[in-house]
Amino acid sequence: MQQQETQFDLNLIAVFDALLRERNVTRAAEDLDMSQSAMSHALKRLRVFFNDPLFVKTGSGMQPTPRALELSSTVLGLMGTIRADLLVHAGFEAHASRRQFSLCMTDMGELIFLPRLVERLRQVAPFCTVRVLQISPRQIAAALESGEADLALGSLHSMPEGLFQQQLFTRSFVTLVNKGRKDIGDTMTVEQFFAMEHIVVSLSGKKEDGYDSVVDEYGTKRRIYLTTPHFLTVPLMIERNPDLIATVPRELASAFARYKAVRMVETPISLPHFAIRQHWHPRFHHDAANSWLRKLVKEVFEGLPE
Repeated sequence: MQQQETQFDLNLIAVFDALLRERNVTRAAEDLDMSQSAMSHALKRLRVFFNDPLFVKTGSGMQPTPRALELSSTVLGLMGTIRADLLVHAGFEAHASRRQFSLCMTDMGELIFLPRLVERLRQVAPFCTVRVLQISPRQIAAALESGEADLALGSLHSMPEGLFQQQLFTRSFVTLVNKGRKDIGDTMTVEQFFAMEHIVVSLSGKKEDGYDSVVDEYGTKRRIYLTTPHFLTVPLMIERNPDLIATVPRELASAFARYKAVRMVETPISLPHFAIRQHWHPRFHHDAANSWLRKLVKEVFEGLPE
């Protein structure tokens, strides 16, 4: 006989409730927005804790055992109280909230996407404030799990499994060159591209984790001179060092080109678009404020033109 657990995870009450109502593991998992494997694991934990099968597969679905029926009134009563009393007061009232939202994003995100998001946030949640975190990709999952950060926004590489994510839009790459380069016209040749030295932006500091790492899948080795975690360094470096170039997201290049020191040309090799996504931790998937913020972010950036 399996050893009974000494501590009960209160999240299992919702699992018990869903199984009582649905009598089907798949439908119960869908009701709680869980995977079927996670639901099966939760049922196993319930069985171990109560030392009883609780729900038995029959021709008419998962039927509760006498022990489960004995517990059902308590479980349904608890969930009824939560729905009737607690959740009524748990909604997020954006217009009156004074919450500070914390976002993980790069300096590119701050320059290009944050102004648009803040503009909308100030309209619908005028008393809320925003804090931006720039942390190592390896620390993002922990920041989301602890609540230090509400969302991580961007084209983030090597994100750990277990986080929820939602694609917001896609972007293409272009190449930045010094505006004074007379040997590069409106276009650049493949030979010129690979002959020049490159700047790579990588949050981890490793060139293989760079935002433009897809360039290296082309098959020709680049001459990488500088690897930096900061996008804002790029135009300053190219302005003072005309032999350097960088392949960056198009919208960022457009912003830099407005300052006249650099200009953008189409990258002479075919590159796939990259996706901008928002990431959050399952712990806050049903949090009212986090859910509201995710919906706002989706509305602000959904359908954003290239």
